[in-house]
Amino acid sequence: MKKSLKDKVIVITGASSGIGEAMARVYAAQGACVVLGARSAEKLAALVDEIRKAGGQAAWCAVDVVKPEECKALIDTAVEKFGRVDVLICNAGLSMRAIFDDVDLEVLHRLMDVNFWGTVNCCKYALPYLQQTKGSVVGISSVAGLHGLPGRTGYSASKYAMTGFLETLRIENLKKGLHVMVACPGFTASNVRFSALTADGSQQGATPRNEAKMMTPEQVARIVARGILKRKRLCLMEIEGRATHFVKKFAPAFLDRMFYLVMSREPDSPFK
Repeated sequence: MKKSLKDKVIVITGASSGIGEAMARVYAAQGACVVLGARSAEKLAALVDEIRKAGGQAAWCAVDVVKPEECKALIDTAVEKFGRVDVLICNAGLSMRAIFDDVDLEVLHRLMDVNFWGTVNCCKYALPYLQQTKGSVVGISSVAGLHGLPGRTGYSASKYAMTGFLETLRIENLKKGLHVMVACPGFTASNVRFSALTADGSQQGATPRNEAKMMTPEQVARIVARGILKRKRLCLMEIEGRATHFVKKFAPAFLDRMFYLVMSREPDSPFK
């Protein structure tokens, strides 16, 4: 690969675990300067210390992405430490598992706050710097952001909202050289599933799905890196995502039935 992430300043939210942590490690190993944001200062400090001991460049800032002032502090940290921002990866996310009949509306509000408004907040403060570098904004979405995922109403809605926002941002910046990519992993063996909210807002805990068949966070990190370097608009990562994107154009009703069938067969499915 002729292009690389070497010396790029990359801001990553949700960086203390899962896909975000994998991105931090992989991109730092490739020579990028990574600036990590998440709520856990302790985990971020330990990860940055590990990256630095391995010869990488990293900084961190504790941030809850639902708070605009903390998102600004994250971007300010990147500029203060490394002088610019080349890539913003909006990875902080929250999932859920409950049908709409049963779910508390506060759960849906929480999903929108983290997944949608968290992306908006970070983009607002990073945008001027990304316009200067003709850099990249990456939203870590999902197959649930391509087609409604039963039992995940708030998750699908928030990822659709993220996509609409990012696509509009791309169009507004057509003449400014900004690259915007929506990345859609399939089911991934990451902590987001363990912290998924149930109908009453409590955390799900152990996942009902078989992790052996899932993508690893490291695989997702490397695919996203290739998408950034190729300046792709949409990054689909496995057969289910590509099939969903294709079939929806020609047989959306069939896709509805397939999604219902697959999700209803989950262990302890919320479908009655």
